[in-house]
Amino acid sequence: MSETLNRVSPRMIAVFRVVVGFLFFCHGASTLFAWPVAPYGGATASVGQWPSWWAGAIELVVGVLLVVGLGTRAAAFVGSGAMAVAYFWKPQPDGLLPIQNEGDSSALFCWSLLLLVFLGPGRLALATVVRPSRPAVGEPDEDVVAVR
Repeated sequence: MSETLNRVSPRMIAVFRVVVGFLFFCHGASTLFAWPVAPYGGATASVGQWPSWWAGAIELVVGVLLVVGLGTRAAAFVGSGAMAVAYFWKPQPDGLLPIQNEGDSSALFCWSLLLLVFLGPGRLALATVVRPSRPAVGEPDEDVVAVR
């Protein structure tokens, strides 16, 4: 079973990246364009408004980069940092734990994006087409010969 899981893990990392990226994109699109739904307050952020518009712009751009798998590690790092700031700025003063302060989404995004910094894009990513490099996580490097 471990062999099977190891074999499909690069593809599942890509699925994870796409899902997290799409959800992050939706938050940014909601903040900036009221799409697919209006943001929590009902109105979109005015252009340049601090911090709402900037947070929405980061979420939108990072989300798109993650979905297509381009610059995954850098984009995920920026997004993770933005979500850490968002958590400590907005919900954390209302209680220590996310369950107390309704900061679940920012905490989950922060840690999910940080995981992508270390995992990379997985196998199905535009970066592997544009600039093929090392094998994806969980795949053996063909240039390395195992010595036993």
